[in-house]
Amino acid sequence: MADRVLPVNRCDHPSWVIASPLFNRHPLPLEIQGVRHSHRSLFARLARLAEPAARAASFREYMERVFRPGKRRNEKSAGRRRSLRNSYLRFLRGWMLDSSSPEGAVLKGWVESRFGIPPVFHAGLIEDVHAPAYLIYLAERMRESARTNAVESQFDLLYEFVQDELRRRHPGVPAFTLYRGVKNLGDYRVTGEAGENRVVLRLNNLNSFSSRLEHAWEFGSSVLVAEVPGSKIFFRADLLPGVLPRQEEESLVIGGDYEVTVRSY
Repeated sequence: MADRVLPVNRCDHPSWVIASPLFNRHPLPLEIQGVRHSHRSLFARLARLAEPAARAASFREYMERVFRPGKRRNEKSAGRRRSLRNSYLRFLRGWMLDSSSPEGAVLKGWVESRFGIPPVFHAGLIEDVHAPAYLIYLAERMRESARTNAVESQFDLLYEFVQDELRRRHPGVPAFTLYRGVKNLGDYRVTGEAGENRVVLRLNNLNSFSSRLEHAWEFGSSVLVAEVPGSKIFFRADLLPGVLPRQEEESLVIGGDYEVTVRSY
């Protein structure tokens, strides 16, 4: 995996470790440097709230106050108003409509910068930095990031909130069985064999998974079954109800090489 990761990231473990199947078999906690310390008042408040709904409301209120996406009406500049409108919510919703959208490019760019794992797909396979799909990804990432109000910092805080919430709701649970429906297995690079119906696949640096097998079948004729470390779950819809209507079973998972079971019709 060393040829497909960056030499540096903003986590407390090397990129090649995070992207490896060994990490998935023996999960470790991950923390984006400086985020919890910079927002320690939020996490202290969350620790005092017993109800998940109260913690979710407190998080959204904090994001509104710190990043001020609701203040755009007071801005005289159209560009500034547009920047404030582009909160983390817009990018999550844009991803769910199309992961190869400009919003998807920004999210993949955040994973690349924080975890050191580049994308391998964006409107096409990305074999190297000269691939047309990589140029599309790079252009969309740069353009949309420039139009936002510190959106990567918003993603940082969202990730740390999700990690905090998973530890509270599932103490001692290192990984979750999740499902991903796929139309064409040929879009995935096989990097190893792991037994009958089990292979090691190189997943994109960010992927949608479902907590329900029957839901995953709606997205393809094959389903990947993976044990996903809690520390590689960037977002889970049920932790912030209402952000993704009718998508409570969705998780956004940080990629790399995964040992998966393949189920097909």
